[in-house]
Amino acid sequence: MFGTYKPLWGKKPRLKSSYDAVIIGGGLHGLATAYFLARDHGITDVAVLEKRFIGFGGAGRNTAIVRANQRTQQNVPLYKEGLALWPILTKELDYNLMFFNCGNLNLMHSEAAMNSARMNVATAQFHGVESHLIDAKQCKELVPALNISPDITFPIHGAMYHPPGGIVRHDAVVWGLAKGAAKQGVHIHQQTAVTGIGIENGKIVSVDTEHGKIQTPRVLLSAGGYSAALSYEMLGIELPISVLTIQAMVTQPLKPILDHVISSGAYHAYANQTLKGEIATGAHMDPWPNYTTQTTAYYIKHQAQALAEMVPCLRGVKFMRHWAGLADMTPDMAPIMDGNDTIEGYYMNCGWGYFGFKSCAATGKYMAQYMANGNCPDILRPFNLRRFEHHRLMGETAALMCYSPDN
Repeated sequence: MFGTYKPLWGKKPRLKSSYDAVIIGGGLHGLATAYFLARDHGITDVAVLEKRFIGFGGAGRNTAIVRANQRTQQNVPLYKEGLALWPILTKELDYNLMFFNCGNLNLMHSEAAMNSARMNVATAQFHGVESHLIDAKQCKELVPALNISPDITFPIHGAMYHPPGGIVRHDAVVWGLAKGAAKQGVHIHQQTAVTGIGIENGKIVSVDTEHGKIQTPRVLLSAGGYSAALSYEMLGIELPISVLTIQAMVTQPLKPILDHVISSGAYHAYANQTLKGEIATGAHMDPWPNYTTQTTAYYIKHQAQALAEMVPCLRGVKFMRHWAGLADMTPDMAPIMDGNDTIEGYYMNCGWGYFGFKSCAATGKYMAQYMANGNCPDILRPFNLRRFEHHRLMGETAALMCYSPDN
């Protein structure tokens, strides 16, 4: 006989009429913030509101590559701390997040790209993040299956090698954070859509849901690809975010052939082998804003061609599953983490694009601190919304993740 299903985060709680804090969005950043609010600040009377189910959005559609070798000096410390937290959280949450420290290779396909990579490596090393520039021969030594022939479409000149990076298991992180938050008293409400946010005298006072009104002095909007729409619809705040579809897929399980993450801007593709043996690949983003999570035949064909050139032994391997999610992109490809500006008690954490998984643990920690005492931590100050108004955009747009043949 089958037993009664009980999720890791306990039975469905009753929606109360008031909470000390409400978090809109049951993804990585929302759950991490709830966990750290309870763990570090003793604020356990927290409601996480999710319209569908936790991990439905970007968190559950992620291939979960983690690294800390970002381009700008504002980003690197945050991603560095986020990367260091994975093994710590595995112990704290008593749940295997399946962090695999396999290392990352960002492939370069021209001497111009190699020169640009030197700046990235220097920035990373300045902040104490291990990163190296290696040539094509060294790439082949690290990944024997890699094709370094000069006759391919985009010959490999070298790579930015980041040994501390790797992958984690996306659903394990969602479930682990939910378990940890609920254990400390946080209420996780799935299938609870938010329909409005109440403001009086410039302060947050309530949140309206399809199941009733909640009185609260604090609200965090952390709804991934839906954040910009919710912000405008409920508060009239326009965010400089474009929502794009990003696609991914996995192959049939294989014997170990890729023990590092490889990525290429020129080929518009990345690949890594999961602990189940599947080759996870992605990087294609539809070039027009939309809210669809459908995949396309063009993308499947593109990935097959790219992988066949980059890793020839994958020719003929079957794709087993493919899916798509939403990437909330800002003009400078850096997130918006702000609060207590025009509306007291209102906070936002969005605009992560496809970088959101990498630092969600550290971001949750600092957003929790922000919400607990109302003062923005120094590490988050560069990510405020007003940077777009004051022309203080970050340079992450020019990072090596930009898609051009020079990469």
